Amino acid sequence: MSSPSAPPARSFAVSSIGYMIFLSRWLQAPLYLGLIVAQLIYVWVFVQELWHLGDEVINHSADVTEASVMLAVLGLIDVVMIANLLIMVIIGGYETFVSKINLNGHPDQPEWLSHVNANVLKVKLAMAIIGISSIHLLKTFIEVGDMTDAGSGQDLTGENYTSQGVLWQVVIHMVFIVSALALAAIDRMSKSGPAGHPLPGATAETAPSGHAAAEHRMADTHVDPDTLARAAAGRSSLHS
Repeated sequence: MSSPSAPPARSFAVSSIGYMIFLSRWLQAPLYLGLIVAQLIYVWVFVQELWHLGDEVINHSADVTEASVMLAVLGLIDVVMIANLLIMVIIGGYETFVSKINLNGHPDQPEWLSHVNANVLKVKLAMAIIGISSIHLLKTFIEVGDMTDAGSGQDLTGENYTSQGVLWQVVIHMVFIVSALALAAIDRMSKSGPAGHPLPGATAETAPSGHAAAEHRMADTHVDPDTLARAAAGRSSLHS
């Protein structure tokens, strides 16, 4: 019987083009380096806002209210959450689309980096965006506490808010939540088969369950005929 023929060797030009396309992923490296610069800018913004808050509390304590301090703190939290979003994009995006980062065994390795992929990164980014939107919405709710029945009011910072504008912020926030739920559902479905069963290779498929497991155990159980005969003789002697 003749052996199957080997696949034809690819030409040098085709291999070179494929390798060049594969190397083009490094064009994204300057983008992630630019996001690191943006991270430094956010650190500077955080320090400035923190310094301004401390100066207001120390030198103008008579004009400082609990609501104004809360708004300033929410602004700091907003900066931190955006910085966290940048970290996820920088590390997760570089790991997924450019090159692996050899952090195995490193004590400071992020927990989510060990199983990061494009779908997981999308879900985490969506959750981070929801957190940022929640902070902005909470700031709006605090600032428009004195909104009149006419549907407009002046907030603590002197800006004007309308009921329609606040409503649109709530709607946009709900759209973010629905989008995150949809991404999580798509990620879950991509890990399952057509009928909702795990794909081949999943741990849940390696072990039988339910009636299949019971039949498997019954099939593997071998009963000696002599043992059955002795058990029957013992029951008949008890009845006699």
